[in-house]
Formats: sequence, C-alpha cells, structure tokens
Amino acid sequence: MSNRQSFRSRFVRDFMMNKYLYIMMIPVIGYYLIFHYGPMYGAIIAFKDYSPMKGILGSDWVGLKHFEEFFNSYYFLRVLKNTLLISLYTLVFEFPAPIILALLINEVRKRTFKRVVQTITYMPYFISLVVICGIITDFTNADGLINRLIMMLGYDGQAILQKPELFRPIYVLSEIWQRIGWESIIYIAALMSIDLEQYEAAKIDGASRLKQMFHITLPGLLPIITIMFILRMGNMLNVGFEKIILLYNPVTYETADVISSFVYRKGLLEFGWSYSSAVGLFNSVINLVLLISANYISRRVSQNSLW
Repeated sequence: MSNRQSFRSRFVRDFMMNKYLYIMMIPVIGYYLIFHYGPMYGAIIAFKDYSPMKGILGSDWVGLKHFEEFFNSYYFLRVLKNTLLISLYTLVFEFPAPIILALLINEVRKRTFKRVVQTITYMPYFISLVVICGIITDFTNADGLINRLIMMLGYDGQAILQKPELFRPIYVLSEIWQRIGWESIIYIAALMSIDLEQYEAAKIDGASRLKQMFHITLPGLLPIITIMFILRMGNMLNVGFEKIILLYNPVTYETADVISSFVYRKGLLEFGWSYSSAVGLFNSVINLVLLISANYISRRVSQNSLW
C-alpha cells in the first residue's frame, strides 16, 4: 500500500470515528478561508496603480514603485521607529505583567480575596476601547483628574496627552491596565497543571516559598511563556491602531504615528489604496520574519516552539 493510500485510509477511519468534530470545524475553516485567505489575492494591488473602475486585475502594473516611494519618504523612518519603540516598550513592560500577576495570585491562599482580585483586574478588558480612550483623554486634559492632583501638589497643570514625549508611556500604561488581568488567565490555568507533589517534596527538603517559585513554578510556566512570547513576536509591528487613532493627534504624530495608523490615513482618508497596501504588506512580511526567527531561536535554545 502506498503512502497516499495509507494516509487516505487513516483519514477516512479517523473521520468516521470523529465525524461530529470535523463537522464542527467547518464554520471555523470557512471563516478563515473567507475572511483571511480569500482577501489575500487583493495584496497584489501593492504592485499596481489600483483604480476601482478598472478593478484589481485590470489596474496597471507598476512593480515596486509604491515600496520605493515609502522607503524613500520622510515617514518611513518615523513610523518604523515609533512602531518598534512602542512595541518594544509594550513587550518589556506589558508582557511580564500578567505573568507576575498570575504568580502573585497563585501565592494567595484566601479564595475570596483571590476571586476579588481576579474580577477587578479582568474588568478593564471588557470595557469598550472607545470608553477606555475617552477616560484617558478626560483624565489627561488640562482640567482632568491627573492635572488636578498635580496642581494640588503645587505644580502647573498641562494637557498631558498633547505632549509627544508622554504619549508612549500613556499608551503602555493603559495597555497594562487594560490587559493584565485577561492575559493572566492562561498563566493561571498553566499553574493549575503543575503537580502539587513537587511542592510537597520541596517543602520536605526545606525550600522556601520563594525557592519553590523559582525552581518549580517558573519552570512549569516556561513552555507557555515561550509560546506566548513567540506569538507576541509575530505581532511585533501590529501596534493596535484603534487606540493609537483614538488617542493621537497631529501634535503627537512625531512619537505616536505607527505603521498601522499611517496605513489607515493613507488608505482610507487619502484614498492611496495601492500605497497603503504596499506599506501593510511590508509590515506583514517583517512580522512573518520575526515570527519564524523567534520560533527557530526558541526551538534551538529551549526546545519549545510552535512548530
């Protein structure tokens, strides 16, 4: 029997045993085919002077014209620098935050207090992003809550969100506040899978709570931390443009304008469809390279990887 026939027979046998699971997969597969893979052919407009009248296939082919225009423009270095810096700050400060919270919650013995903390930290994630940005804007206005507290200390109030040098800290801090509780769920779930007998054996050997954390808890979390880090690297340049667009303004473009917000302005506001597609395709290629590189390095160093 050939390998192809062997695979076919195994698939038919598995399908008959798990046919309902395969049926449940159909909507998910359909979603990705329609909304993720189907539109990918439209990426070719990055290499064309797209005109809605001519359509995607009928538009004139211009090759790498839009890429060269972007690379040679004033905005290239600015948006790339802002995107990398905001992504790096988020990775350094926001990525470890839910891990630390999960470790702290795991050390709490009172279930009531643990549930209260979890509920409070989860809540910001379910608040609409528009409301979140509205709160940030109101709090950072010249007459907002933060400035009133500053003035009570004897300092002058100022419109904090209008300061370009303060945009990145505001963005990162708001990301931590909004996502720390929700992202800690996966780490808390991973902690539940650690064998309790390891802790009992460590106690018998005289290990303190801190040593148990470093020698049992963290090694138990390492595989999921690695996977989440690789996924985060794959989205390194995908800074959430919704929050950026809702918070930034022309005064803060210097430090707030990122690739995704630049694509939004060029594509939807200035109708530069081909140009914005070229920028978006460049962004996606860099993300793919980062994802593959992070996965390769992780597999070589820690034996943990996505594939």
